[in-house]
Amino acid sequence: MAVSGFDIDVPRWDQSTFMGRLKHFANITDWRTALLPDSRLDEAKALVESCRAGSVPPGTTEEQLLYAKKLYDSAFHPDTGDRMNLIGRMSFQVPGGMAITGGMLQFYRTVPAVVFWQWVNQSFNALVNYTNRNAASPITPNQIGVAYLTATSTALATAVGLNFYTKRAPPLVARWVPFAAVASANCVNIPMMRQQELLNGIAVTDENGNKLGHSKKAAVKGITQVVISRITMAAPGMIILPVIMQRLEKFKFMQALPWFRSLSLFLSLSFSSMAVSKLEPELRESILCHYGDSVQYVYFNKGL
Repeated sequence: MAVSGFDIDVPRWDQSTFMGRLKHFANITDWRTALLPDSRLDEAKALVESCRAGSVPPGTTEEQLLYAKKLYDSAFHPDTGDRMNLIGRMSFQVPGGMAITGGMLQFYRTVPAVVFWQWVNQSFNALVNYTNRNAASPITPNQIGVAYLTATSTALATAVGLNFYTKRAPPLVARWVPFAAVASANCVNIPMMRQQELLNGIAVTDENGNKLGHSKKAAVKGITQVVISRITMAAPGMIILPVIMQRLEKFKFMQALPWFRSLSLFLSLSFSSMAVSKLEPELRESILCHYGDSVQYVYFNKGL
């Protein structure tokens, strides 16, 4: 059915509920969108921009608009509108993360293998973190390099060190070393990659998207949530999977199909909110002065 006056930016699902947010992000992180050519993504962007301008092409259906918005959200940065690189998109996390997680869990017995897979993982994470950064807080190439080297060094030191100390431990303990390395590196990589937000604050808005100012406290909260979500995202595959794999490896079919050991889960949320009462005093006073008590919460893009 053709549509007119369609507001393409209205959330398809209720964003005030967990299930609504889950459906929204499951929709835009669909790994199948990573397989589409750039030309198809650009067409989707053009359709979204046309709809925003109030000039929907004749014959366009609501389903086509919703699908175009899905492609737009999956491939274009929410702050800049630029097309993101393929590997850094969250829609690439399932195939990319699955392959790397499988490598880390499978090749963990020797130091060279540990070093190689941790380097691959941190290179992948650095690209993802940069791609999904809050673009309102630019970061210099030097800061990117320092964040990358620091996170990689942390992951390698943790993995190699724990690998050494777990040689006499039960085999299952050694299988959990990659998760410890990933968790420690995330605690370093993400804050370092987004240090400008911590130093200068992050843009906060009211529920209608009107910019209210910048908040360092909101940046701390947002980045902390991202670190926790990244570690939680890795936990099912890197903690539970080794237990399952240790049991399955006793069967002959698993010994014949070592590639079957790769598995990963993904879930991440992008936007967050914060009570005005928890903001910096100067920003809180500014909001109260201009808006009174009408603004109780501010909203910001915490990144992915």
